Amino acid sequence: MSGKEQPSLIAKNRKAGHDFEFLEFVEAGIVLTGSEIKSIRAGGTNFHDAYVRFRGTGAFVVGLHVAPYENAGYAGHDPDRERALLLHAREMRALAAAVTQKGLSVVPVNLHFRSGRVKVELALARGRKAGDQRQHLKEAAALRDAAREMSGRD
Repeated sequence: MSGKEQPSLIAKNRKAGHDFEFLEFVEAGIVLTGSEIKSIRAGGTNFHDAYVRFRGTGAFVVGLHVAPYENAGYAGHDPDRERALLLHAREMRALAAAVTQKGLSVVPVNLHFRSGRVKVELALARGRKAGDQRQHLKEAAALRDAAREMSGRD
């Protein structure tokens, strides 16, 4: 097989696209336990208000809910724990600097499998105001209408 394997999407953070304007994307690994992997494969994830927190020399995703795996036995996991992200040091420094200096946020956009491993796509993002959100929705509706007219559908 030549080139990289295409990622298969597990879950997408739809609310982030509505609340934020994405500026830059980064892919990171995530530290998970065995029961969390099984739960993710079963589709038990939720991004409700998830964000990335930088603490010390590490980055952690907060608010990513991974449902408990029903067949985990005694080795279950806390569904709402902070999970460490696996990033290169220079990527982590650059993202942390953008968050502190420019007032931007780092939010998880989606969770996917790449080569059998779970990866999380992070976005450096700027929050949208209520007026910006309305304008964005108007532009998206106009693009949808134009595409519909061009294709000849009603």
